[in-house]
Amino acid sequence: MGGAVTAHLHIDSTSLVHRLPAHAKLLGLLALVLTVVAIPAGAWGPLAGAVILGAAVLASTRVPARHTLPRLLVDVPFVVFALALPFLARGEEIALGPLRLSAAGLVAGGTLLAKATTGALAGVAFAVTTRPQDLVLALQRLRVPDPLVLIVSFMVRYLSVVGDDLARMRVALVSRGFRPRSPAAWPVLAASAGALFIRTYERGERVHLAMVSRGYAGHLPAVEAPVTEPAHWATALLPTGCALLLLLWAVAP
Repeated sequence: MGGAVTAHLHIDSTSLVHRLPAHAKLLGLLALVLTVVAIPAGAWGPLAGAVILGAAVLASTRVPARHTLPRLLVDVPFVVFALALPFLARGEEIALGPLRLSAAGLVAGGTLLAKATTGALAGVAFAVTTRPQDLVLALQRLRVPDPLVLIVSFMVRYLSVVGDDLARMRVALVSRGFRPRSPAAWPVLAASAGALFIRTYERGERVHLAMVSRGYAGHLPAVEAPVTEPAHWATALLPTGCALLLLLWAVAP
């Protein structure tokens, strides 16, 4: 279990990013995102630099674009919202051809677009270079509370199982002539979602009972931690150092 998830997220390669310990990459990703978020709105030079930095991080994975570009679709909701802000925000307006756009909305939308794109690029770089099971081990290494680690672990293991259940339900609906083409189909979709939730909840109860019967007492078994060299930390935190320089550029008088 979890193999299907691995096939959809992780891409095998021999790049330096692939060889970094997962917990170092995770801390590096969080530090990079927090630093980019701290860049002030409207600092277009540093924001453009942050996007270029995110693209460089993704390029360093040496994963072909045919694998990374579909994963960047996660950024689409932020792009749509950023494009809508100049039309939705209030305040001083500027004319752009036949359109009148909010000046504050343009600044907010551009800032959101740059920061979200940088985060998406870095997040995809982490996803394609880190196996899901390594993510779970990284959370343990970083002393994340066991209940949270268990939630992530079960999500990794059983996401493909739930996906298979959903696919079978979809086939069953289609074979009975169901076509969701209007709001009249919403009750059927809601009932299907409810049935899937109940089935997943019951599976979780059975798994928990099986774990308890085998001696589980609320604590995960200790896992031998991989050796992390100072060079690993330096490489993982290098993008954050570059982002700090961009932040200093943005706040400099």
